[in-house]
This record gives sequence, structure tokens and C-alpha cells, in this order.
Amino acid sequence: MALPDLYLCRHGQTDWNAEGRLQGQEDVPLNALGRAQAKRNGRYLRNVLGKGARKFRFLSSPLSRAAETMRIIRSELGLDADDFATDGRLVELHFGDWQGSTIKEVRARDPEGIAARKAHKWNFVPPGPDAESYAMLAERVRPVFDALTEPTIVTAHGGVTRSFLNIYNDLATDEASHVGIPQDRILHYREAVVSWV
Repeated sequence: MALPDLYLCRHGQTDWNAEGRLQGQEDVPLNALGRAQAKRNGRYLRNVLGKGARKFRFLSSPLSRAAETMRIIRSELGLDADDFATDGRLVELHFGDWQGSTIKEVRARDPEGIAARKAHKWNFVPPGPDAESYAMLAERVRPVFDALTEPTIVTAHGGVTRSFLNIYNDLATDEASHVGIPQDRILHYREAVVSWV
């Protein structure tokens, strides 16, 4: 299935990103570097799209790090910072009881869980209520992208971007679960071709 022209942007850095903490659905704000990364992405879109950006739909995860990234991008585009939609299905993967911890901290208390995650990262569900695997996340976000009918700019999360690459770029699950997702670049989808810009 071909989607309309799409720019998918991961939120800028947070202090938890910098510390290597599993954020999941915890609502952690951008830090100064994260705001600078969002500005970079907004400037890129301004240079590429110009006034054509007004023809795009703007959609974000409701978590503050993604929503603030969108506000910064829209400001750089000369648009009303707050005039965008959110969709709760675009929130990050839920890491269950592991949220807020580093992998090193989790390994110290749950080495078997870390080993199981390493063996099958795409399908691994952490312990705890509401926890999800990447496979579950992909099923959650797919209807959002499948429903797009107009050019769209989306701000979301690393897991959402991994899911997108698996579904719409045929990236194998093992590779999609490990590929780096930058915070200072944007994934551009156009006519079924995906590139980082």
C-alpha cells in the first residue's frame, strides 16, 4: 500500500535519552539539545517545503517530547505552533516495569529478561502491566499510517519509526529492532521510497 508524501520525525533528545534510560510512555520533556535538534529539523523542512508546508497535515504523539518537537518545527515553518492534531496510538512502546531504568540497571535485577530480549527483541514483551513488544507496537501504529490521505508531517518516537520501517520499507524485524533512529534527522517517505534527510 502506497502512502502520501510523509516526513516522520523522532522527538529531540531528553535527559533520559542522554542517560540511556528506557522512557517508553513516561512523559519526559526535551532538553536543550533536543530543542536544538527539533529546530534543525524544522529548518530543514522550511528549506525544502517553503510555503508548501501549509498543504501538509501535522500529526504528533501526545507525549510532551513529541508535541514540543512539533511545536518547534511548526514555529520554524512560520506556522501557529499549536495548530496540529495528536493521536494516542503514536505514543512510544510501553516498557512495563523497565520504564525509567537503564539496560545496565535492568540487567542487574533481571538478567534472564535481558537475555530473552536480546534473543528475540522484536517479539519480546517486558514484565509488567501494559508492556508491549515491537510487534504489538507495529500493529498499534499501522492503522494511523494506513489512514493517511494527504501529505503529512508526523512527530513520534524511535519505536514508532522502527515499526514504520518494518511495515513500509520491508525492513526485517531483527534489523528494525536494532537500527539506530537519529533525533536530528527526518525519515522521508515518498512514492514508496524511504530516505533519511
